[in-house]
Amino acid sequence: MLSTAWNSLLSQSLMKPVVTATGETLAMVLVSLVFAELIGTPLGIWLILSGPRGLAKNNKVYSILSTVVNIGRSIPFVILMVAIIPFTRFVTGTSIGTVAAMVPLSISAIPFVARVTESAMLTVEPGVIDACVSMGASWHQIVRYVLVPECMYSLISGASITAVNLVGYSAMAGAIGGGGLGNLAIRYGYQRWEPAVMALCVAVLIGLVQGIQYAGDSAARRFMWK
Repeated sequence: MLSTAWNSLLSQSLMKPVVTATGETLAMVLVSLVFAELIGTPLGIWLILSGPRGLAKNNKVYSILSTVVNIGRSIPFVILMVAIIPFTRFVTGTSIGTVAAMVPLSISAIPFVARVTESAMLTVEPGVIDACVSMGASWHQIVRYVLVPECMYSLISGASITAVNLVGYSAMAGAIGGGGLGNLAIRYGYQRWEPAVMALCVAVLIGLVQGIQYAGDSAARRFMWK
């Protein structure tokens, strides 16, 4: 039975669309991850700086930032993707396709990255920070030379988790015209009832997740004992 399904897959010349869809998924994940890290990491740093143990403690700023992050994390991705269609169309000129899907993917990942960054930096020993303050270090020097290097392992691990989540989100984006493996699985695996295509898309997604997790763990281990 599996052999018949595989032969059916090859006979319909669907390997090229699968390869193309895999490339689209990787593009969505990588671009979204970069934007999420570029925005979410500074947001997480401001959360830690303005928080109860922060070097620039400000309850009002922390409360606002924390509320915004919590709201962003509480909105389901599919609802977010539909809700910001006007913004997506304004940024990309369209609301469907791979490029358009990168906008909601990035926005959905920013709050997650911010919380991961905050949680990672909370693990830094307060005594280390106090010692730097007593030596006259400014808060931006402490962030650059203490907080970030000390929690680099956790930051990289968090980035790999974010990327894995984005793989799943990209598949959901494909269900409503976002492109990638999710879109291919819906169009061929569900609408045309091609179980071999569905199985192959799932297998590729599993492989992507395993590869991302392995790469993230390998990169994080380099900083474990530094």
